[in-house]
Amino acid sequence: MCGNNMSAPLPAIVPAARKATAAVIFLHGLGDTGHGWAEAMAGIRTPHVKYICPHAPIMPVSLNMNMAMPSWFDIIGLNPDAEEDETGIKKAAESIKALIDQEVKNGIPSHRIVLGGFSQSVLGSNKEVPVLQCHGEADPLVPLIFGCLTVEKLKTMLNPNNITFKTYPRMPHSACPEEMMDIKQFIEKQLPPID
Repeated sequence: MCGNNMSAPLPAIVPAARKATAAVIFLHGLGDTGHGWAEAMAGIRTPHVKYICPHAPIMPVSLNMNMAMPSWFDIIGLNPDAEEDETGIKKAAESIKALIDQEVKNGIPSHRIVLGGFSQSVLGSNKEVPVLQCHGEADPLVPLIFGCLTVEKLKTMLNPNNITFKTYPRMPHSACPEEMMDIKQFIEKQLPPID
């Protein structure tokens, strides 16, 4: 299963239009699958980049009355001091690491792999990693204040000069064309063609 040991289906993949020299692993949000994001990535595709959109395993989510749905980890609450599913987050990180390792085995160097995601996310440990964080100003599910708190926390964990925080007026808990173009530009800057 491409190194994915979280008992989820194989990832949705948008292959590179020519030889892949870089990869983007993009994680969907709660209750979603990788298919919609694979379609979105196809819309901003860069020819030398392979886009991998894995599917989260189906599990009960405490926040949603223990209803089973695709989720990278359990979400217990939405307030900043809510308990976190450390075990689930660690398991998700291990699964993502396995996807990265698989791409390295496929010949793509780890420094040519970008990790992205929507809503639920798992952060790596490289303090110099460039980060683009985007947030809709009209998001009713994850209010903008949480995006602001997240970026401030990131600045304490990573090099603050490598963090870009962009907001989009009137954007709810979704993506918009302007955001997708910002993502495309970020990917192209981080993963330029090498051949």
